[in-house]
Amino acid sequence: MAEIQKQYITPETKKKLEEELNALIAHRPVVAAEINERREEGDLKENAGYDAAREMQDQEEARIKQISEILANSTTERAGLEEGVAHVGSVVHVYYNGDQNQKETFLIGTRAAASDNKDLETYSEHAPLGAAILGAREGDTREYTAPNGTVISVTIVSAEPYNSDKAATLRSS
Repeated sequence: MAEIQKQYITPETKKKLEEELNALIAHRPVVAAEINERREEGDLKENAGYDAAREMQDQEEARIKQISEILANSTTERAGLEEGVAHVGSVVHVYYNGDQNQKETFLIGTRAAASDNKDLETYSEHAPLGAAILGAREGDTREYTAPNGTVISVTIVSAEPYNSDKAATLRSS
């Protein structure tokens, strides 16, 4: 059986997910008490309060499952990430179609990997751009087809492993 490759998430994202998971788990007794209270009101077929409490429970349990799966299948480890090469977990600086004035900086990874830095976009390694540049080295130019059918060339200016401290500096400046 093939080993499942873990997805990279930033340390900030991991912490935020763990906090949300703990809060949801701690909230379980409150939701259970609400369900019991509403159940005691009588006929469950026409009890909107009971239905709402059950719906809340279902939504929270689904989110607990989702977060648990993300955490189980992710890592904050960047072992093997090479400076100067675009990998999942790399912050990549690029320009498009040979125009060095058309620059962009982004993190390669899933939305779950997204950092708290609102100025740092995250592109999936499965999206056309992300897939095209994986493994590219500084100075390499790759092409990909955008969803609208346009072929775009992208040149890697630099690629570096995501650094929480550096991202925090970018946020505060």
